[in-house]
Amino acid sequence: MNFLFQASKPVKRVISLFSDLIFVSVAFWAAMLVRLDTLTVFLHSPSWVLLACLLPISLMANVKLGLYRAVLRYINSKAAISIALSVCFTTVALIFLSFFLNIDLPRTVPVIFSAFLLVLVGGSRFLMRTLLATSSIKNKYKEKVIIYGAGSAGRQLAQSLLHGDEYYPVAFIDDDVKIQKRIVQGITVYSRNDLPGLIANTSASRLLLAMPRESKKCIARVLSEIEALPVEILSIPGSADLVSGKAKIDELREVSIEDLLGRDSVAPNHDLLKDNITNKIVMITGAGGSIGSELCRQILGQRPKKIVLLELSEFALYSINGELQNLANKLDYDLQIVPLLGSVQHKNRLLTVMRTFRVQTIYHAAAYKHVPVVEHNVIEGVRNNIFGTLFVAEAAIEAKVETFVLISTDKAVRPTNVMGTTKRMAELVLQSLAEKTKQVNGSTRFCMVRFGNVLGSSGSVVPLFRKQIKNGGPITVTHPEIIRYFMTIPEASQLVIQAGAMGKGGEVFVLDMGDPVKITDLAEKMIRLSGLTVMDKLNPDGDIAIEYTGLRPGEKLFEELLIGDDVTQTEHRRILSAHEAWLPWNELEKILVKLDDACHQFDHEQIRRLLLQAPTGFVPKDGICDLVWNAKEQTV
Repeated sequence: MNFLFQASKPVKRVISLFSDLIFVSVAFWAAMLVRLDTLTVFLHSPSWVLLACLLPISLMANVKLGLYRAVLRYINSKAAISIALSVCFTTVALIFLSFFLNIDLPRTVPVIFSAFLLVLVGGSRFLMRTLLATSSIKNKYKEKVIIYGAGSAGRQLAQSLLHGDEYYPVAFIDDDVKIQKRIVQGITVYSRNDLPGLIANTSASRLLLAMPRESKKCIARVLSEIEALPVEILSIPGSADLVSGKAKIDELREVSIEDLLGRDSVAPNHDLLKDNITNKIVMITGAGGSIGSELCRQILGQRPKKIVLLELSEFALYSINGELQNLANKLDYDLQIVPLLGSVQHKNRLLTVMRTFRVQTIYHAAAYKHVPVVEHNVIEGVRNNIFGTLFVAEAAIEAKVETFVLISTDKAVRPTNVMGTTKRMAELVLQSLAEKTKQVNGSTRFCMVRFGNVLGSSGSVVPLFRKQIKNGGPITVTHPEIIRYFMTIPEASQLVIQAGAMGKGGEVFVLDMGDPVKITDLAEKMIRLSGLTVMDKLNPDGDIAIEYTGLRPGEKLFEELLIGDDVTQTEHRRILSAHEAWLPWNELEKILVKLDDACHQFDHEQIRRLLLQAPTGFVPKDGICDLVWNAKEQTV
């Protein structure tokens, strides 16, 4: 048997050919014996002549039908059709040969012959396929897995795994009671309630989710019920990736956090997506960041006339420029991409760029966003987030840019840290400039889009937790009660673009982030989905512990998206418009002048006083945490 499995293709084809010669001969003599019920048939010379003429015809039919090109390991229904055609052709040839050779052949012999030949030729091939699959099962290195979902995706996955070298599917799980207890591709389908027993009896190490077409809510519900099982849970790629060819059915992945959150994305309004982009010159500041780079991808898909990338990091600019160039080439899109190094703190550079390239739409994503980093580098946070926004906005007004969209954050709402306060100040700057621009009939429309955390962004807890689990733990969480809003980067970017298209001037748009997520619960789910257990007081022998490190400087337990209750629904159900307090430009300008002077003088106490005086709602949790300031204070 091992010789047959390991033989070369030419050897296997020769073996198949001789096997079919034997099968035709056996079927012929068996049919004669069954019909005539006497061994004297072997002494009948015309019968031997008839068989000798039939054999080459049968082999030629098999060759033409491709039976010797088929790989037994992957034989399917198409091969079964070829086998049936071969049997029919051989049977018809038998009838015609007997007629033209004038050899007496009982009428029922062809019928009996075709039945025997179908069993021998077809049965032998499917038996070999089963033996091949069975032989790979015996491989001691092959892991046993259970497939959740016996639909088309699950069946394709099972077929692929049976022919692979890593996993062997021992059972299907499906919620459809109509197919439970049935056998699909030789594998029994069970209900979800049978899972604990199946895992124990089969020693399955992994559970594979084959539900690419199900909604996020459905997948989240399933995960919530099976996450505690002692197996690692993996999933197949989404249906979009499978259809587009970006991924294969057996490319197993970790369960995405989007599936855990159970939040289905709302289909975008394509008119809103195109409004400020299609056939326009678009500029993105902070183009190499998490949000900025995704904005670039989404914007490219709406076919702008030109994309201007402004980025402070050389490597980030190099990366996003190369990615966009490749994407444009794949789409056969002759797009001019302008990669520019620069800081939003250099107004002259900004104005020159906008005028030179005649920018029409700006998405301002450049910002320092990590709370502890800004808390330790206060002046740079103020300069970049407040004055950087001011300079980009003023340059946009002078260059007569049509639309300006600020990427804001939920941390701007009743901030307890410098980062959130600077982002709220940036919002105030745009609100004041928007009103000032209206009064002088300016052409630039300003709006802000505020949302919470995005999954997979730099510094996000999700990649950090995955890395910590891979390293054996512990997972570090700042506080057991801390909660956050989450959204995927693509969905956030699409909503930002759509919100920007709805802006008339000075609006603060708020994205509907769904329900907040408790970070401790998220950590526990990720541990369990990895097939591990949480180590705590109730389970001291668990695999991964969760350690609480304490809130970092300026960090809040709960984030909010609205300052007040004055909010209205827009034409998009995931985008709200908040009506919040602002300052006239002449009043805000005085604060900005003093703030600029305080930064220049390195006067952190004055910076703190000015941020408290401005209508930002700033309520600091800690004292001044700037590293340089504290070091100077200690040396005095």
